[in-house]
Amino acid sequence: MNYLQEVKRWLAEITEISLLLVALGIIVEILFGRTVPFFGGIVENLTALISALGQNGLVGLITLAVILYLFSRRRVTA
Repeated sequence: MNYLQEVKRWLAEITEISLLLVALGIIVEILFGRTVPFFGGIVENLTALISALGQNGLVGLITLAVILYLFSRRRVTA
């Protein structure tokens, strides 16, 4: 068994679950506000991240391009 492929598969699954939790957190925070303990502050953190990328000009644009490239590279395996 190729252990590197197995580790890559596990990391892909963890990343997918993390993205789903972020999406769930955004929805929960929009619906209920910051009253839910685990999901509080996600929208605020995302807004700060986008603002920081915007303030850095070209470096922020390059960083955003790299992030989008990494997410678009994912292969969906069923």
